[in-house]
Amino acid sequence: MRLLVTRPEPDNARTAETLRARGHDVLLAPLLHIEAVTDADLGQAPFAGVLLTSANGARAAAAHPRRGELRVLAVLAVGRASADAARAAGFLDVASADGDARDLVRLAAVRFAGSKAPLLNLAGEDRSRDLADELASAGIAVRSVTVYRAAKAEALPDGVQAALAQGRIDGVLHFSRRSAEAYVHCAGSLGSRAFAPVQFCLSAGAAEPLRRAGAARIEVAAHPDEASLLDLVAPAPG
Repeated sequence: MRLLVTRPEPDNARTAETLRARGHDVLLAPLLHIEAVTDADLGQAPFAGVLLTSANGARAAAAHPRRGELRVLAVLAVGRASADAARAAGFLDVASADGDARDLVRLAAVRFAGSKAPLLNLAGEDRSRDLADELASAGIAVRSVTVYRAAKAEALPDGVQAALAQGRIDGVLHFSRRSAEAYVHCAGSLGSRAFAPVQFCLSAGAAEPLRRAGAARIEVAAHPDEASLLDLVAPAPG
C-alpha cells in the first residue's frame, strides 16, 4: 500500500521504518510539532510517582531542570511506547498500563492506593481526560503540569498534497484526535480526495473528526497502541 503517516517527529520515522519493512511505500507529514515547556512549574515535592499519557511527556521531562529528581520516581505510562520513552529518558522504575487513559487510571488506583503524596501527571497542553478528577474518587491526589505543547501544522508538504490530489495514497495513519483534526484542516482544500484513502485510526476519538468531515472508509485499531494500528494496515507475519 501507499501510506501517509501523520504523527509528529521523531516517532513518525520509526513508524515509517516498520511499514517499509513490511513492503509499503510511505510518505511523512508530521501535522503536529511538539514543543517542550522547559520552565514548567512542577510544584513542591515529594511526589508519589509520575503519570505519563504520552512519550512526549517523557521527552519533556528529560529536558526539564528537575529531571534528576524526576528520574528516581516510579513511572506509570499509558502504553509501551510511552514506557520505552520513559526508560530512554532515564527513568529507572517504569510500568506500562498497556492500554489507554482508563487503564492508566485503574493501574494508578491500585499501585498508589493509600498514598499521602500526590502523583505528578506530566501532560500536554490539550488533554482529552482529567486524570486528577478520575483518581480523586480513589482518594489519590494528582498534580497535572503542562510540560509540552503540540502546535498544529498549517499545510501539508507539497509532495503529500500532490499525492493526495492525484490519488496516489491508499491509506492515512492517525495517532491522535489532534493530528486527525490537523489533517482535516490541512487537507480540506482537496475536498473528497483527502478522504478517499482508508483512514486508519488509533482510537475512536481519533476517528471522530474524520467521520464529521465525511470520511467513509475508517478503520479503528482494536487496542489504542501502535502495534494494533499497524496490524490494521500490515498484519505481522504469522
